[in-house]
Order: sequence, then structure tokens, then C-alpha cells
Amino acid sequence: MKYMLLMQFSSRTLDVPSMAEWAPEDVRAHIDFMIATNGKLTASGELLQAEGLTMPETARIVRAGADGAPPVVTDGPFAETKEFLAGWWIVEVGSEERALEIAAEVSAAPGPRGVPMNMPIEVREIPVGPPEV
Repeated sequence: MKYMLLMQFSSRTLDVPSMAEWAPEDVRAHIDFMIATNGKLTASGELLQAEGLTMPETARIVRAGADGAPPVVTDGPFAETKEFLAGWWIVEVGSEERALEIAAEVSAAPGPRGVPMNMPIEVREIPVGPPEV
């Protein structure tokens, strides 16, 4: 069974400043935690892919142009956005319970002063084919 674990950062649910405001040693500890987590999942054969994303201010929104017009590209999401996708893992595990266990482990990644962040991690199964109709 394949699952995608989506790391959501939300200023509404986390009392953590932007990573740009963290002490360098806290950023290093967070990154080291992620590297170690990915190493354990690779060693167990469960990790298929993992990626972190840049901050939302670097994102662009693209919409197809109407009637053959060029696509419209805008900045986004905008500053009022309270939550964003920070990264993801794709894992192949034997059960949903294992996917939830991994999600709980990465949720506890260290934040400032090493305090576990307890980030929300969305867990979604990746289907083997289209839904039956």
C-alpha cells in the first residue's frame, strides 16, 4: 500500500515562528531530523520519495488562458495564507497503521529549542488505479 504524507505548516495550529526566524542550530537540528528519518525509511525499504518545498512566497499560480490566450501566471499563495504545504513523503508500507505511525514520527520534528513541533501530517492512500464507477 502506498501513502502520501503531506507536511502542512499552519500558523493557526502551530505556535512556531517562520523558519527564517529560527536560530541556525535549530534549523540544523530540524534538517538533521528529516535526514535521519528519511535514512531510516530508506533502510526499511518504505521510502519511495521525500521532498521539502521552498516557502510560499516563491510559489506561482498558473491558469490556462481563455480561448487560446497565453497562461496567466501570478504570485501566490498570498501573505494572508495561514497554511501551506511544506513537503511530503511517499511511502510503501504494509498497512495504514504503519503510515499513521510514520506520520506521527515526522509530526514530532524538532522546532525552536528542540521542542517537538507536532505539525499536522495529512495521510492519503495512493490508489492503484482509478476509482470504480
